Amino acid sequence: MINKKPTLEKLSPSFGSSILVRQHAEKVDKNNAFWHFHPELELVYVNKGQGKTHIGNHLSYFNNSQLILIGENLPHNGFADRLTANGTETTIQFKADFLGNDFINIPEMANVSALFDRAKKGIKFGIDIKAVVGPKIMKLVQYGGLEQLLKLLNILNLLANTENYTVLNADGLALETNPQDSAKISTIYKYVNANFQSHITLDEIADKVSMTVPAFCRYFKKTTGKTFTQLVNEHRVVHATKLLNESQMSIADICFECGFNNFSHFNKQFNEITGKSASSYRKEIKHIIQ
Repeated sequence: MINKKPTLEKLSPSFGSSILVRQHAEKVDKNNAFWHFHPELELVYVNKGQGKTHIGNHLSYFNNSQLILIGENLPHNGFADRLTANGTETTIQFKADFLGNDFINIPEMANVSALFDRAKKGIKFGIDIKAVVGPKIMKLVQYGGLEQLLKLLNILNLLANTENYTVLNADGLALETNPQDSAKISTIYKYVNANFQSHITLDEIADKVSMTVPAFCRYFKKTTGKTFTQLVNEHRVVHATKLLNESQMSIADICFECGFNNFSHFNKQFNEITGKSASSYRKEIKHIIQ
């Protein structure tokens, strides 16, 4: 049964610890990824894998590695569709006040406090800081108690003082977790994610959330800051970037495989969403691989 709501996930650190550190190296079933949120911040490092990054309103595809910090109560999906050889995903979850209410407000923690504030919209860190911090995150599972906590503080300090990052929802809403809105948005996202390769009418999607088409269009734009057509096109373009990365399909075939029925429209949307043409995108990937 598909989970229609963004679930409030309750996390339980091990006894005697204020942080939760998990690491896995097995293959990830993307069908187990679900739309959820929690009051803890979440730091995720995937060293080798592929998948979609869906945090708030941000949707993108990654191939290889990523380092993400998700703020408290920011809805998100699971990340890696799959891990590659020697691939691991390490997740650290902690509350902003995990060191006590007063500690986060001391002058020495000002940069970390600002980092937590930025994380409310989701943060993706760049290659340089990822190379430094990633191995430290992977080793965190080897420690416990105060030593683990001090190692985490060191990681947070490095992340708080780098400029090598992107705020994922900088230009749009990060989706507030009003339960009623979240349930509707989650239903819409789930349906689009399952059906974007086909034509989705406004009547069809409005019916899924028991609204008239005009009411749905107003609601969706107000809640997400974008039109429903934009959302569908984003899903299609993100799928196109995945196919450009992972397959040898022609760009024309990818166009139709993603749900576009017009090649020039595909090219226009791909350019608008990624800032480059599909052919340029594929050339860059080949250059990076080589």
